[in-house]
Amino acid sequence: MPGTNLTRNEAQERAALLDVHHYAVDLDLTVSDTEFGSTTVVRFSSRAPGSSTFADLVDAREPKIWLNGTEVDASAYADNRIALNDLVEGENELRVETRLPYSRTGEGLHRFVDPADDRVYLYTQFEVPDARRVYATFEQPDLKATFTFTVDAPTGWTVVSNSPTPEPTSVRDGVSRWAFAETKRMSTYITALIAGEYETITDTYTGEYGEIPLGIQVRKSLREHVDADEIFEITKQGFGFFEGAFQMGYPFGKYDQAFVPEYNMGAMENAGAVTFRDEYIFRSRQTHAAYESRANTILHEMAHMWFGDLVTMKWWDDLWLNESFAEFASHHAEVTATKYTGAWTGFTNQRKNWAYRQDQLPSTHPIAADNYDLHAVEANFDGITYAKGASTLKQLVAWVGEKDFFAGLRAYFTKYAYGNTELKDLLAELELASGRELTTWSQEWLQTSGVNTLRPRFVVDTVGGFTSFGVEQTATEDYPTLRRHRIAIGLYDHTDAGLVRRVRVETDIEGAFTEVDALVGQKQPDLVLLNDDDLTYAKIRLDERSLHTLTTSIADIDDSLARALCWGAAWDMLRDAELPARQFVPIVLAGVGTESDLTAVQTLLRQGGSAVALFSSPDNRDALAAQWEQGVRALLDAAAPGSDHQLAFARAYAGAAESEDAIAYLKGLLDGSVTLEGLAIDTDLRWSLVTGLARTGAFGDVEIDAELARDATIAGQEKAAGARAARPDAGAKEAAWEAVVVRDDLPNETQRSIAQAFQQPGQAEILQPYVARYLDTARTVIEKGVWRASEILESLFPRANPSAENLAAIDAWLAGQDDLDATTRRYVSEGRSDLARALAAQERDAAL
Repeated sequence: MPGTNLTRNEAQERAALLDVHHYAVDLDLTVSDTEFGSTTVVRFSSRAPGSSTFADLVDAREPKIWLNGTEVDASAYADNRIALNDLVEGENELRVETRLPYSRTGEGLHRFVDPADDRVYLYTQFEVPDARRVYATFEQPDLKATFTFTVDAPTGWTVVSNSPTPEPTSVRDGVSRWAFAETKRMSTYITALIAGEYETITDTYTGEYGEIPLGIQVRKSLREHVDADEIFEITKQGFGFFEGAFQMGYPFGKYDQAFVPEYNMGAMENAGAVTFRDEYIFRSRQTHAAYESRANTILHEMAHMWFGDLVTMKWWDDLWLNESFAEFASHHAEVTATKYTGAWTGFTNQRKNWAYRQDQLPSTHPIAADNYDLHAVEANFDGITYAKGASTLKQLVAWVGEKDFFAGLRAYFTKYAYGNTELKDLLAELELASGRELTTWSQEWLQTSGVNTLRPRFVVDTVGGFTSFGVEQTATEDYPTLRRHRIAIGLYDHTDAGLVRRVRVETDIEGAFTEVDALVGQKQPDLVLLNDDDLTYAKIRLDERSLHTLTTSIADIDDSLARALCWGAAWDMLRDAELPARQFVPIVLAGVGTESDLTAVQTLLRQGGSAVALFSSPDNRDALAAQWEQGVRALLDAAAPGSDHQLAFARAYAGAAESEDAIAYLKGLLDGSVTLEGLAIDTDLRWSLVTGLARTGAFGDVEIDAELARDATIAGQEKAAGARAARPDAGAKEAAWEAVVVRDDLPNETQRSIAQAFQQPGQAEILQPYVARYLDTARTVIEKGVWRASEILESLFPRANPSAENLAAIDAWLAGQDDLDATTRRYVSEGRSDLARALAAQERDAAL
């Protein structure tokens, strides 16, 4: 509906006309199980007498509207907007009384009933434009205001918002009222409400700027699994780091962190009331990587309290800056202030791979994207906005110096507190602090698309020394920008201590070719590593000797970040059809068993599976799949009892199992007839095994139902739904398609579990009919809303059917869709690009 897709031009026009002062929002959560009552009074001023504008409100039921004390005709509410005409110059007041539906899609006010105990839980999710699903708003980030929330809810509930939770007062039998104090000025998208039968765990952080009350909210059925000491430890370390680095106290008083069910995102930076997906409360044993990832998310949202919440972008063109800064700051804080000192290695092993993939899709865009409307914004929560932007900020910190970078940030926060800014405002403060000119840097890195590739070019004399050495930089034809890079070049030799760096040279790279005279005369090493220490954002290539070293000896590299760069180079070369899958898989099997970074272990196991399923030639696939299955089994058998590696390999084996022996082994682990010392077959691992067996066809509804009876929780229901969808059975696929594409009564997270399990490698024949059905659905899927549409378009894309015929069908379909909305075209084009890349890699593997 066009009324929900606010354009940048409309927002600018409204901001030029209005100043918004205060929202008084009264919510009644006792109306029914499907609706809640919402009353909003907005005070705002207009700069022009007799002017017109609109307010936003989605899916209102029989709204009553008053403008400046006069009731407005019901026709003023249409297409999810409230027309506001004949505004007076100066103060105006809008009052809206209505009923609104609870959400089951994770947007607006989501309602969840826990199947474990029938308790009720609510939470809001407003980014980008969904506060308007809960109260009448001027839904754009630069119309900040103060807020007063008053909430009627069942007596005994926990109710949390941006302000400290007040003592409730009785309204009537069984109903109480929570009247929250007025907030600081903030944007609508970071207001929040968490309400229900949550349990709260409390603590306090005491720092240089005073005390901050801390809270953790969690469902009662998850309370026993909450490792509150670990969560509070990271939280306190984060506040210590950020308050010190910014030399400014936390601006929003108290700090609640609510872990909520059926959440669309990882987390959301609501001011003083952060929400997280409750999968971050671990029911079963996890590897170190899971705890490192959760710590990063906690710190990411905390960084937003200053960068995003205190100082906010004027419009979503600067979404990247909001998210990129938090991405950079969370890793920097993790390394500096917590026990997770290898966070930048994990970033290289996982997050940068996300960015590189996104930057090579047809939907690539500059870091500073042209977010002309809300649909464009919602599609740009991607690897460029987060990880490429963070890589670029990391480079900027090196360019201006860490001391001056943070000095500029402090000036920026002080100058623009509780206001809105654009990129130029931040750059001005950084230039002033550092004395560096940043306009050309911004143009080069923020306003262009694509990733560069760096290759070593050298000549070696008869005794093995470099007589010349240079770095070649290339770009794609579509995005030809050659950027300036500050890189280190490492020379690594085989020694008794492993592959050890002998020489490190740091240099600037510019243009198509850069001579590196400092390496002339050096003996050729066993490994030449460009971008050593990961100083820039670029793909790197390995010369023939270095590739051979990596193939045989990657586990011998003594530095985890250097290994991460090599792993990344191998993966890039596989995806770019420069390294055959038959060569990539042995590299993974040779090095993953001793890899110390658990993020890398998980990433590599996933990549190894993809190499077999998608990037190997069909003629080679069965043999490579057997090699992969047997290799993972050998790694599992050799892993230290009770180690994180053992758990990671057990999960990977469940995904790799194809042979009768492997299937029997998985069944044995489940029923206890097979045991591994130190490996607890707990709830989450059991679901990994069940899903693996369902994927092979060895388990059906009977076995899945039995497992669900053991784990009758919402997580169990979601896992069971995914396991059913993974089965190589026509009926199972049809039921999954119906659940995701047709039905509207399933909650978002259940639909997501089904959608993500639908496309399975090795099931091409049974999935082939869904290629045409996918394309037919894609024509109108945006009508289901951006979040649901994106899940369908991404997860159900026929990646398990990489064939020239399917690629041609998708190309023909795209060519014939003249009026296709931009969001749908983007996701289908991205899938098409992945398909073409897989076919090119298969051809390379066949040519080995």
